[in-house]
Amino acid sequence: MCNLYRMTKATAEVANLFSAKVGSVGNFATEVYPGYPGLVIAGGELRSMVWGFPLTLKGKNGQALKPKPINNARADKLDGFMWRYSFQERRCLIPVTAFAEAEGDKGSKTRTWFTLPDQEVFAVAGLWRDTPEWGPSYTMVMTEACQHVADVHDRMPVILKQDDWSDWLDGLPDKAGLLCRPYADLMVVNGTNEPWVRR
Repeated sequence: MCNLYRMTKATAEVANLFSAKVGSVGNFATEVYPGYPGLVIAGGELRSMVWGFPLTLKGKNGQALKPKPINNARADKLDGFMWRYSFQERRCLIPVTAFAEAEGDKGSKTRTWFTLPDQEVFAVAGLWRDTPEWGPSYTMVMTEACQHVADVHDRMPVILKQDDWSDWLDGLPDKAGLLCRPYADLMVVNGTNEPWVRR
């Protein structure tokens, strides 16, 4: 599952690429982690939202704990209660310049980055909704890994080609669901010595 990605382009450049208006865009880092703001295209606007739908857990005494961000939605579970209405009514595009997966042994995992050779920015399928905890929040849709990712992880983000952006955003759910498949074209894999967890 993807728990880290990069978005390194300026907001105006991203808005232009997606033919979107610049909406409410606050501060966000170029490396995006669950529970922190990232950029999405929704309703014709580029705007910032928190990455992850909040899941409130209960402590031993029944008290509510700090919500946990559920930042990945499996493509084969989009009809489940947590995702169903967002998938039917509130799909978005997540602009990404690279995404990372952890590789290696537990305790010494490193970051392996994945990019597209012909696109500095690409779109990942997302869902969004308003939440009482964090305001507008989004999650990334995941599918089975393609051949380039499979050696590192068995799942990957749903990468959408530009011709499919409108079908994901505005098409019927059945048509949008058909886009949730492993990426078929070439990807660049960059294994690094960067620790997965930075202390």
